[in-house]
Amino acid sequence: MPPRPAQSHMMTALAEAEAAGARGEVPVGAVLVDGDGVVLAKAGNRTRELADPTAHAEMLAIRQACAAVGSERLIGADLYVTLEPCPMCAAAISFARIRRLYFGAGDPKGGGVEHGARIFTQPTCHFAPDVYGGIEEVRSGELLRRFFSERR
Repeated sequence: MPPRPAQSHMMTALAEAEAAGARGEVPVGAVLVDGDGVVLAKAGNRTRELADPTAHAEMLAIRQACAAVGSERLIGADLYVTLEPCPMCAAAISFARIRRLYFGAGDPKGGGVEHGARIFTQPTCHFAPDVYGGIEEVRSGELLRRFFSERR
């Protein structure tokens, strides 16, 4: 069972996801907090806006948080993201030494944590965070379903 603040930080991530969707980006949001629950960074997807395939919400939040603390390591930090991270983002989470990962909806097609590559279980993975999936899963999934159904 995840610690209690997970709900409130996930609400912030959902707000970032909604803002990303309003910009025409896939609605995924992320929030990084330090060990005391202080927000270090928050972001939504910006791959189209920045013409950058690595501009996933998680990557942007990790970059912002690392800049804020002046280190490539975010030891003791927790990441809240509305969608299961892809393999690229999961690897970055590991490299940054993020303590806990909380995510909303699972991603059977593109996930890299509980689906697909399962980065944290690979022998080449040097650090794996504690993982808590399913936080606001229904709301996170609905944002994505609505976004894609409007484009079909």
